[in-house]
Amino acid sequence: MRSWRLNPQYAASEAAAVFGDIDRVFSLDGELITQDVLCRVLRVAVGGKRYYVKRYVGNGKNMTRRWFGVRRWLGRPRVRVEWRNLLAFQAWGIPTATLVAYGLERRFGGFIRGALVTEEIPDTTDLSQIADASDPRLRDRRWVGQVSQQVARIARTLHDAGFAHNDLKWRNLLVNAGPRPTVYLIDCPSGTYHRGALLDYRIIKDLACLDKVARKQLSRSQRLRFYLDYVERARVTDQDRKRIGKIVGFFDGRE
Repeated sequence: MRSWRLNPQYAASEAAAVFGDIDRVFSLDGELITQDVLCRVLRVAVGGKRYYVKRYVGNGKNMTRRWFGVRRWLGRPRVRVEWRNLLAFQAWGIPTATLVAYGLERRFGGFIRGALVTEEIPDTTDLSQIADASDPRLRDRRWVGQVSQQVARIARTLHDAGFAHNDLKWRNLLVNAGPRPTVYLIDCPSGTYHRGALLDYRIIKDLACLDKVARKQLSRSQRLRFYLDYVERARVTDQDRKRIGKIVGFFDGRE
């Protein structure tokens, strides 16, 4: 059984001929961006635009479990999780990459392969690269403030929906060039919904992942300003202090 969907806004474009079905997507060649035993990402140019093609096989990184374990039949394919999360981000008003096409193939009920295609967001760099390059924008308090407010809003939107990203790192946040930056959230194959204490734990983890790099690049006042924007308060409460302690100490002894 095959399920494949092409975004209607691309139906009349050159992209429709290239990404119109799963067989064509899996036969594509392009610039290799990254790969592992589970996933291969290519960048492909079509009609003057560039697209990222993310192709999954199996349903887990352990080879035995992928092909002989129950996860092949009962587990949620990561590709489906990823495209559903991107669609959710769009519905919540979070800037993200536009889905061009997506779908998967099953055989006898078991997952075989799947893919999603997104259009490249032009003139953007992920925040991790900006940090690694010691980009002078990180010393521009106005620019940092604009970016920080947007990241806080993105995190708050996710968490208010009961959703945790589970890999909310600087590398998954793109920012475009120019004096008025826009932040985009990308790549979320492991994010999902939680409740109660588990959601609280995942929220701490998301915020700790952001702070892991922030503590090396930003001042304490900038980090505190981010947290206050996130909770939409002018001052921290006793409860906030306890949470901040958990965020700052989250990775202690874990690495």
